[in-house]
Amino acid sequence: MEVPATRGFTGRRQPAETEARVPPGQHVVADFPVLTAGATPRVLPETWTLTLSGEIDEPVTWTWGEFLELPDEDVTCDIHCVTSWSKLGTGWRGVAIDTLLEGVDTAAEYVLAHCDGGYTTNLPLEDLTDGRSWIVHEYEGSPLSTDHGGPARLLVPHLYFWKSAKWIRGLQLIAEDQPGFWESNGYHDYGDPWLEQRYQGD
Repeated sequence: MEVPATRGFTGRRQPAETEARVPPGQHVVADFPVLTAGATPRVLPETWTLTLSGEIDEPVTWTWGEFLELPDEDVTCDIHCVTSWSKLGTGWRGVAIDTLLEGVDTAAEYVLAHCDGGYTTNLPLEDLTDGRSWIVHEYEGSPLSTDHGGPARLLVPHLYFWKSAKWIRGLQLIAEDQPGFWESNGYHDYGDPWLEQRYQGD
């Protein structure tokens, strides 16, 4: 979850070796800024669950222990926040959305991600499959901190980072697109950083 950005990004000059990895209007940071709206939810892993629901025959719910038993993988990727910072080469570990969808029959074309704190964000289902997204529970070899969305968050690195929703608790498969929290408040429905899709109309 991220705070609103302001228009007029100009970015900063990047070193040649990283410039090709940084979208327009972005600058590289060494730290990992913490941006949230409202209070940070405090969720204990032992009370955490993840539910797949919506346009499927039966909802599926995993407890924390069941989730950790699923096949997971290491992911190294660049991330790009709509507030203009990018962080390169970040390291995560988590479960691919492809794994969660194995054996699931659905006609849905979109997903609404539900999170603690009442936050939601919408994504096309095709942007979550074919090795493009994960539910991650580790960052740089350590359990994901609460400030960064722990115990688990969505990771969709090819879109602006608000789409990588913190404190994830559910994926609702839906037939028609529905704007989430930030999208209902002016952010772009899709959020491609290379096209600078920050706001509705961009």
